[in-house]
Amino acid sequence: MRRPFRRGVRKELPASLPVSALVGLAVLNLDQLVKEYVSAAIPLGESRPFLPGLVELRTLHNYGAAWSSFAGMRWLLTIATSVIVLWILTLLLRGRVRHPVGVLACCLVISGGLGNIFDRIRLGYVVDMFCFQFMDFPIFNVADMCIDAGVILGVIYYYRWFDKDKEGEAGHGTDHPPA
Repeated sequence: MRRPFRRGVRKELPASLPVSALVGLAVLNLDQLVKEYVSAAIPLGESRPFLPGLVELRTLHNYGAAWSSFAGMRWLLTIATSVIVLWILTLLLRGRVRHPVGVLACCLVISGGLGNIFDRIRLGYVVDMFCFQFMDFPIFNVADMCIDAGVILGVIYYYRWFDKDKEGEAGHGTDHPPA
């Protein structure tokens, strides 16, 4: 059953939030720096070796999402990503996610989402650059890696610690499920 949000009643923020937020800011800055470097150093459509035989850097302007899905729907993608980022931020600020793995997962997804939102608003497309040489896979960027890592950590958090967070919220205060 969902409890209504009460004004003035805020749970204490998770202790891991400041560190996770700093990690998120660091990877957001890395994303923007890598995009700026690749855009300046590698002409559109050209590539340079990064990890020979594995990954190359190739400048690509992605007007859609993965595999160029939703191409040309810049504002729909921007709004959808913004809603997801705001929803995850709300979960964090309301104390709905408290375990350090869950908090880090949320911060990574927020950072990745913001990195791609910034591109779509500022440039009208997302700058992608990492291209696997050994398989056919969409070209991606640091923000995409943050989103993927955050989702993977989020799934691990959900299956490993989510019920324990809910127990603590309900007032049980234990790390173990009731017998």
